[in-house]
Amino acid sequence: MSGGAVPRLVIAAPSSGAGKTTVATGLMAAFAEAGLAVSPHKVGPDYIDPGYHALATGRPGRNLDAFLCGPDRIAPLFLHGAAGADVAVVEGVMGLFDGASGMGELSSTAQVAKLLRAPVVLVVDASSQSRSVAALVHGFASWDPEVRLAGVILNKVGSERHEELLRDAMGSSGVPVLGALRRTEQARTPSRHLGLVPVAERRAEALESVRALAARVRDGCDLEALLALARTVPELPDRPWDPAEAVAAAGAQAAPPAGSGRPVVAVAGGPAFTFSYAEHTELLAAAGAEVVPFDPLRDEQLPSGTRGLVIGGGFPEVYAPELSANAPLRAAVAGLAASGAPVAAECAGLLYLSRSLDDRPMCGVLPADGRMTERLTLGYREAVALGDNALAAAGTRVRGHEFHRTVLEPGAGASPAWGVTHPRRGVEGFVSGGVHASYLHLHWAAEPAPAGRLVAGAARGAVPGPAAGPA
Repeated sequence: MSGGAVPRLVIAAPSSGAGKTTVATGLMAAFAEAGLAVSPHKVGPDYIDPGYHALATGRPGRNLDAFLCGPDRIAPLFLHGAAGADVAVVEGVMGLFDGASGMGELSSTAQVAKLLRAPVVLVVDASSQSRSVAALVHGFASWDPEVRLAGVILNKVGSERHEELLRDAMGSSGVPVLGALRRTEQARTPSRHLGLVPVAERRAEALESVRALAARVRDGCDLEALLALARTVPELPDRPWDPAEAVAAAGAQAAPPAGSGRPVVAVAGGPAFTFSYAEHTELLAAAGAEVVPFDPLRDEQLPSGTRGLVIGGGFPEVYAPELSANAPLRAAVAGLAASGAPVAAECAGLLYLSRSLDDRPMCGVLPADGRMTERLTLGYREAVALGDNALAAAGTRVRGHEFHRTVLEPGAGASPAWGVTHPRRGVEGFVSGGVHASYLHLHWAAEPAPAGRLVAGAARGAVPGPAAGPA
């Protein structure tokens, strides 16, 4: 079977909370335990669910976000991630037809399913209904004729009698029931202020949770029917996305061979910095970097030879005491930033570079202080680079996403990173020397230039932009 015809399913739901993650992760794990190579995907910008998907499958969890990356890149990115897979499972976001606010179907699960020409399996919370489930499914099946709603999995079923009533009601709907999962307290995963607790913080417990989810799905769903459905897809006409082609198209130089002077770009990881897209490190490597991970909670020095630094998102507020206590690494990060080396920081990275977080000293690179709040800042943004910097040329337009419960005061430096479409502020972030720090999460597959610019800056030891000094 050609790569464009990789078997695939989209797991969706009428709304959040119906059990998409339970079913999708359990299905991925059940297929993997059956010996299949499973490619995991997540609609939208979510970073946490893909961590559980990766644990279930042994492959990187990858995001498919039509707002951040554009509809035309969804199928190529899917084919890139699914290369060599026997089956791909795509977990949806929110309700099936919910997309970017005020933009119709853009970035919705339904749009991604249509772009992938993939059948949709709807996970329905049946806990408070019986015959009404058929009306609900009928409405979703008929809303958009281009969406192929090909099956239903009933979740939170109360008893055998309840299941009989639900299946009887669904009998005349024309949509087959492919599984029924009983209401249970088992296999729950703990949540926090931004969703599930990431895998990196509870790997052993997360592995047990994933195994339990696989057992639930295996016992309650018709795996053979689901796999047969996944195999009914047509071939996609698109070519797989390729990071080397992407950086070349963005104007970056070809990567030198490994071991021939590639600049080391350190990428923060570990429990405090878990938010990243797999394509970012692929683009950095394609642009010529030797990408080396490190853990700011444990490593007291940056990787040997570091000439560039990427600090993505995560939960620094949870680990503020430990991050603050690692004074040698904080000093090393501050020294690298002062040298003019390119430093790209998003959200958690922004907070780590600040003077303090909840009154605990951080790296002191930025003249700003962060603190935890009760207010969730969440949403897509459009932004423009206000000047040349380590990641973007002046005037570059990007799309990004914010997802945090912290605030930074001030929220922008003398040279802001972005002008943004935001209900409360028009500029955001900090640019100083080689430092580019912002709350905005970008997906570099949409605009690969940041990877090329960062690696080029690391290679030459200097970057364009305002002179180093107070941001």
